[in-house]
Amino acid sequence: MHFDDGLYTWITDLAHRAPGPLDTAVSLWSDFGLALFAVLMVLAWWRARPLGSARTALALAAPLIVVAAYVVNDLFKMAVHEQRPCQTLHTVTVEACPPLGDWSFPSNHAAIAAAAAVAILLTDRALGTIAVPAALLMGASRVWIGAHYPHDVVIGLLVGTAVAAALAPAARRSAPVVERLADTRLRPLVTAR
Repeated sequence: MHFDDGLYTWITDLAHRAPGPLDTAVSLWSDFGLALFAVLMVLAWWRARPLGSARTALALAAPLIVVAAYVVNDLFKMAVHEQRPCQTLHTVTVEACPPLGDWSFPSNHAAIAAAAAVAILLTDRALGTIAVPAALLMGASRVWIGAHYPHDVVIGLLVGTAVAAALAPAARRSAPVVERLADTRLRPLVTAR
């Protein structure tokens, strides 16, 4: 038993009673919404190029930061081995339950979304105002469709945020590499001039 079993079943019951189009929209967001973060990272990189090498370095490092967050989060998953709530609680879920052995804690979707959102926010505040709420919605969608307990999502968001916050300063310090690339054929990658 988990402290948030009741909250999970309340949310999945609410989803079960919700209009079909809402469930479809949430399910589509849950399954494909991470693509929005990829688009926002590309936009952040494009907008960072004329704003200096430190910001451009962070924008270029954003995908690596997301991969690092995924790896750290997956290490937690492999250590904890928490079954999905849809495997252990008797409730109807919007999406089919992942198979046994596809661990629940913490949520990879939430960790990836949070890491991307933080990297985007630190690169471009305007785009961050889109990315941060989108990350929270990604986390919420994972509970709505029945794939995760609420605590899986909260910890996933915290892991992604922590990894991104820890790696962002190192990414900014790689600005000299970006400056050197400006004198090569890769110039369009690092500067708008």
